Amino acid sequence: MQQISRWLLVIGCLILVSAQAFTLEEFRFETPEQETEFRQLISTLRCLVCQNESLAGSQAGLAQDLRKEVYTMMRNGQSSEEIVTFLTDRYGDFVLYDPPLKPSTYVLWFGPMVLIAIAGFFMLRALIRHKNTPPPDLTAAEREQLQQMLATQTPTTQDHS
Repeated sequence: MQQISRWLLVIGCLILVSAQAFTLEEFRFETPEQETEFRQLISTLRCLVCQNESLAGSQAGLAQDLRKEVYTMMRNGQSSEEIVTFLTDRYGDFVLYDPPLKPSTYVLWFGPMVLIAIAGFFMLRALIRHKNTPPPDLTAAEREQLQQMLATQTPTTQDHS
């Protein structure tokens, strides 16, 4: 049974590796420069399904379609800038891993910092309140119990003079 599990794991890994290789190897270019430009372009574009992967690394169906569309546009003579403009017009700046700084992308650029600042403010406020709050007084029963414990406690250290 353990042997079967190992073989299934090996076969699964081989399928994943071959799927990754197939998706980018299916594109043929006339020059190595065109292939380099294509690979760089799809690595700077975000997969709209995965959102944390580039088009180059994503296995989503939409990513495969977008890679083919970028490939076709490059083969038709469009520049990288024209392709990026087309994709941002169609999908918005979110398709870019490094969106431009403009009012519509302020949330993408400054949102995390604002959230961290707000969280830091509330944490600092809670720490200051906790520091300024005096410890609660002991009740009469707690004082009596403490006195009993101190009275029955034996000294643990001896004076060695």
